[in-house]
Amino acid sequence: MPSREEVAYFGAGPAPLPTPVLEQGAKAFLNYDSTGLSLAEISHRSSTATKILADTRTSLTTLLDIPSNYDILFMHGGGSGEFSAVVFNMVAVWVEKRRRRAESELNGDSDKILERVRQEVRQDLRLDYLVTGSWSLKASQEAAALLEPIGKDLVNVALDARNDNGGKFGSIPPEESWKLSPRRSGQGIESAFVYYCDNETVDGVEFPSFPSILNPSLQDEHEEPLVVADMSSNFLSRRVDVSKHAVIFGGAQKNIGITDVTLAIVRKDILSTVPPPSFLHALGIWSPPTILNWPVVAKNNSLYNTMPIFSIWIAGEVMRSLLTIHGDSKLVGQEELSNAKAKIIYDILDANPSTYQVVPHTSVRSRMNICFRVCKGDAASEKSFLDGAESRMLQGLKGHRSVGGIRISNYNAVLMANVEKLAEYLKEFAKDHQETAK
Repeated sequence: MPSREEVAYFGAGPAPLPTPVLEQGAKAFLNYDSTGLSLAEISHRSSTATKILADTRTSLTTLLDIPSNYDILFMHGGGSGEFSAVVFNMVAVWVEKRRRRAESELNGDSDKILERVRQEVRQDLRLDYLVTGSWSLKASQEAAALLEPIGKDLVNVALDARNDNGGKFGSIPPEESWKLSPRRSGQGIESAFVYYCDNETVDGVEFPSFPSILNPSLQDEHEEPLVVADMSSNFLSRRVDVSKHAVIFGGAQKNIGITDVTLAIVRKDILSTVPPPSFLHALGIWSPPTILNWPVVAKNNSLYNTMPIFSIWIAGEVMRSLLTIHGDSKLVGQEELSNAKAKIIYDILDANPSTYQVVPHTSVRSRMNICFRVCKGDAASEKSFLDGAESRMLQGLKGHRSVGGIRISNYNAVLMANVEKLAEYLKEFAKDHQETAK
């Protein structure tokens, strides 16, 4: 039976965790802080649980420099649950802004207010999605399904990266080609939000930086886009300007912790722009289910129902370990480390083009999920590569079932020593392949 030190794991999620965090977690799972109780047993209403939530929020705020006008929510449902939560909550915000405007202009006439907003929903409501990979595609499809009862053209796919890449994901076209909805507030078609996935786990595509076209500094304050980002798979791997986003969310099971908890960073004005549920229902729009209702979750300190306190504690420990390792540099230090690890792998892949073919374009290569084919996707060659890796305790390298190939997930907890071990195998396999091909 191999020891933990002998295994180099590159799985896409659940992903590796820092060994010291797991060791402390094992103790906390049995007897937390000498209480005689497991963290899996304590009440989520206890002062201990409340402190764990507060400490985790503090650590995340420190790492990301989260401004004071944002709240941090602990949610259920993973990233896929937030696909729905985004639609429910952000459409409600769009409706409430229109309702308030109509109320002020129509002297409170409830029938006229309802009719005006109903017409605006039919004519003006749009949800913009930047589809750059499998997960943003799923998010856009979820939005379309949820809104189909009120219209089939409400989701605007402003960018489908497959159109410029032979029907496959692997690029991000220039911003000037994106077909974003107009943002004239209250004057015709208006996007409720712009949604993007910062790093596509399946396809190995990552935005190099925040899209400049969405930068609020370039917009009139009344046209400022509400930007929603799924950062599930590159969370805490680099610096992020939270202030440019209305919402950032991420499942914990890649860079933050273990499954069971999802983090959502939500601007507070979003949480306070809430229409009466009866008004939404009169429009034929579902109000957010309680478990996905951001304002309800925020009001109840993320404890409306039983939260997995152990999972939140693990996430907090991971965050504190990053602060301990990188000190005042915080995510600058982690970003440098992530970039260095990714560079080692990409340099070897690029140096052996007859053996390895990186899937995404160079400009959008993910630092977290390195996707490539072996011998142009030859099944026997890829099986040989994976078998050789397994024999060397290099695990979790098989690509997603929907696309195949090889995927090296380079999350924060992947040690540099394990990257170097994998690098040696990549060079060895390429050398053997080239000699065989002679």
